[in-house]
Amino acid sequence: MVKLDRVVKLLAMPMLWMGIVQFAFALLSLLWFRDKMAARFFEPACFMLILALVINFLLKDTDLSRIGFRDALLFATLTWALTGVLGAFPVMLVTGVSFTDAVFESISALTTTGATVLTGLDAMPRSFLMYRQFLQWMGGLGVVIFVVAVLPMLNVGGMRLLKAETPGPVKDDKLSPRIANTAHYLWFIYVLITLLCALSYYLGGMNGFDAIAHSLSTVSTGGFSTHDASMWYFESHSLLAISNLFMLLGAISFGLHFRVLHGKAPLLYWRDEETRVFILIVVALSAALGLYLLVENRYGSLESFSFAAFHVVSFITSTGFGAADLSSWPAASAMFLVFCAYLGGCAGSTAGGNKIIRDIITFKLIRREIQQLIHPRAMLPLRYQDKAVDSEVRSAVMGFMSFAAGSSLVLTLLLMQTGLDFWSAFTAVAACINVLGPGFGQVGSNFLPVSDAGIWLLNGAMILGRLEYFTVLALFSPLFWRR
Repeated sequence: MVKLDRVVKLLAMPMLWMGIVQFAFALLSLLWFRDKMAARFFEPACFMLILALVINFLLKDTDLSRIGFRDALLFATLTWALTGVLGAFPVMLVTGVSFTDAVFESISALTTTGATVLTGLDAMPRSFLMYRQFLQWMGGLGVVIFVVAVLPMLNVGGMRLLKAETPGPVKDDKLSPRIANTAHYLWFIYVLITLLCALSYYLGGMNGFDAIAHSLSTVSTGGFSTHDASMWYFESHSLLAISNLFMLLGAISFGLHFRVLHGKAPLLYWRDEETRVFILIVVALSAALGLYLLVENRYGSLESFSFAAFHVVSFITSTGFGAADLSSWPAASAMFLVFCAYLGGCAGSTAGGNKIIRDIITFKLIRREIQQLIHPRAMLPLRYQDKAVDSEVRSAVMGFMSFAAGSSLVLTLLLMQTGLDFWSAFTAVAACINVLGPGFGQVGSNFLPVSDAGIWLLNGAMILGRLEYFTVLALFSPLFWRR
C-alpha cells in the first residue's frame, strides 16, 4: 500500500534542493556574472524553500526509515515531474517562453535529453546558460540518487529508491553495504570525471566558462551547449576528440569506474563484457560511417572519420552534441544515427537508449533460438559474464525491448496527430524516449515547430525513457494502488 505522507515528505527534499540551486544561481548572477538576472532566480527559490520547509514541518512525525517499493516507484516518477516544473520557472522568467515550453526545456535538461526550444543562446545571460547546464549535470546521476546520498535515514529503504532510479536490468550490484555510501561513491566518481573533463576542455582551447559549462553536459551525456552551433562553435577536431573520450566515460557504468579506481585495475574495463562490447560497437560504427562519408566525398579522410566518430559517440551515448551540418549528409546517415541512439550506453551510466547489456542478451537469445532450431535436443544455456542468465532477467529484457519498440510506434502516431510528418515525429520521439536530444526533419534545429499538445506528449516520453518505462507504467496498474 502506498503511503502518500511518506512520498510527499520525500518530495520536499528535491523541492528544497531546487530552491537551494536557484538561490545559488541568484547569488552567482548578482556577485559573479553581474547580468541582472538575480531576481529571476531568487523569486521562485524563495517559494520553493518556504513550501519545502512547511511540508517538512507539517509531516515532521512521518517515518521515512521504511520506504516500500511502491513508495519508491511513485517517488521516482513524481520527482522528475516535480523538479521539471520547478526548474521551469527561471527558464520562463529569463527567456519569456511559455510555461509549456519552459517545462519542456527543464525536463529536457534534468533528464539529460538535450532537446531545446530555445534559439539565440550566444546572446543569453551567462548565469542562465550555466543554470541550464547545471540542471543537466544534476540530472545525470539522478535527483533520486542525490536524495539517497543526503538522507542517511534512508539506509533501510534507500535501496528501493536506488533500484527505482538506476537504469538497467540488473540492479543488485552495491558498492557498499550502506546505501548512502553507495550513492556517495557514485557522486564522487561523477564529480571527479567532470573536473577532469573541464580541465581537458580548458587545456584544449576553451575559455573557463565554456570548459565548465560543457563538462557538465558532456559527463552527464546531456548535450546542451552555451552556443547555437554546439561543439562546432570552437571549430576544433581536438576538442571533438576530448568530447568523445568523456562522453564514453559518461556512458560506462559508474560502478565500474569506481571498481577500476579503487582497485587500480584499468583492465577491468576490457574484462567487463558490456563495456567491451560497447567499445567495439562504437569503433565499428564509427569506422563504417567514416568510410561512408569518405566514399560520398563529403570531407577529407581526417574530417570524415573525426565527424563520424564524434556523431556516433554523441548519438550512442545519448549526449546529442552536434558538429557537422547533418542536414547536408546523405539521408541514410540520419537513420544510421537514430539506430545508434536506440542501442544506447551501458547500464548504471548517465546514457539513455536500450542499454548494451540488453542488446547483448537479446542478440544471444536470438542466436540461441536459431541454434535450438538446428539442434532441437541440445542444452544451450544463455550466459553473460560467464554466468547463466536466469529466466526473470531474460523475460524482463524481452519485455523491455518489446515495449521500447511499441511505445516508439504509438508515440510517433500520436505526435503525427499534432501536425508533424512521420519522419519528424519519429525522430522527435526517438530523441526524447532515448533521452538523446536532436531530431531530424522539422525538429532538426530545435523543437519549436511542435505544438503544445505535442510538447506535453514529449515531456511524458522523456520521463518514460529516463525511468525506463516500467517504473512509470507500474503507476497505471490497478494492482499498484491496492493493499
